[in-house]
Amino acid sequence: MFLMRFTERAYYHYTEEDVRNSYRSAVRLTFPNSHFDTAKASHMYNYYLDEYEYSEEVGFDGLMLNEHHNTPTCMGAAMNLEAAILARTTKKPKIVLLGNPLPIQENPIRMAEELAEIDLISKGRLVSGFVRGTGVESWATNTNPVHNRDRFQEAHDLIIKTWTTPGPFRWEGKHYEFRVVNPFVRPLQTPHPPVWVPGSASPETMIWAAQRHYPYVFLEADPDVVGDAKRIYADAANEVGYEPGPQNFGYLFRVHVQDTDEKAYEVGKGFLSGNAGVGRVPMPMEYMNPPGYSSVEGRRRLANINLRPDRLVGGVDSAGYDRVVQLNRIVVGSPDTVIKKLREVLSVVRPGILAVWTNDGSISHEDTMRCLRLMKDEVLPAMRELGKELELPGPFEVDP
Repeated sequence: MFLMRFTERAYYHYTEEDVRNSYRSAVRLTFPNSHFDTAKASHMYNYYLDEYEYSEEVGFDGLMLNEHHNTPTCMGAAMNLEAAILARTTKKPKIVLLGNPLPIQENPIRMAEELAEIDLISKGRLVSGFVRGTGVESWATNTNPVHNRDRFQEAHDLIIKTWTTPGPFRWEGKHYEFRVVNPFVRPLQTPHPPVWVPGSASPETMIWAAQRHYPYVFLEADPDVVGDAKRIYADAANEVGYEPGPQNFGYLFRVHVQDTDEKAYEVGKGFLSGNAGVGRVPMPMEYMNPPGYSSVEGRRRLANINLRPDRLVGGVDSAGYDRVVQLNRIVVGSPDTVIKKLREVLSVVRPGILAVWTNDGSISHEDTMRCLRLMKDEVLPAMRELGKELELPGPFEVDP
């Protein structure tokens, strides 16, 4: 099993009153950036990077980063910059980007060059994930949400061709046109870095990923409904001639360890102040899902298979802390408790890729470092044994 660590690098130095006094009371998109203290943020960026660098010593196979815009819930507004730093300051773990929001890119060739540099600097450790991005990303970059999926697919195709086809060549597409495609910087890995696709169980995206043999990583999906979603991927994979296994599926969820169950329970409350924002004020629906962003066919498929997207997306924020801990949507506890709960989740979800979201929001740097030390000494060794026991090979343990 491939084990990677993640945090959204939230900025949390604001109050519930600040949020409620902001335009439309939304943390994302319209929350005024006057609440951003640059001195505090500078300190935070550096200790977030320190935590990622220590994660190599802990023994994680991968360091996962993501990107969002116009929000304090994620300071990773330029994820590739952070990836380039870690590509130089670490030696062994994969640099896993889940992922670059392609539809907001006006120049996919530049994206191909940036990722190639990261792969070269890291000596071939890049895993390049691509996403459609949330509706907020479309608003933040003035990108028409109606064309989101088309732009995602065309940008992906252009990047892959740029990596794998000797230039110069010409690109004449629906959304992108380039007279000369001939970047001199190309990735070290051949034919190109691995591509993984993260998401919240969109049937169209899962089918698209399965057709290309790309692993699909479920982002905080309810364990009890992942099975239905995996069947959509499996059916699409069967149609193109292969049977997917654990190596084709990933799972991200929040896991925090402390010396005692009581301490972990209290510290873990900080997750909600980071991801949803202080006070967890509801966000207007059109911010995340603007008109045209989701297709009628996609919504129909979700309804037909009863995936309940309200539980898959945002359920952690709206259900309440006690409820999500009870459901193992957030796993907190002592090492023994966490290992027991991990067995329960892994037995149901059966991922070959496991991303543990160790900290966020108001969880302090000190508590995070204690969590990582306990993972190093007790949790990660047990997780590797669980992976073997449950026969959950990762994507780098099986032939492609």
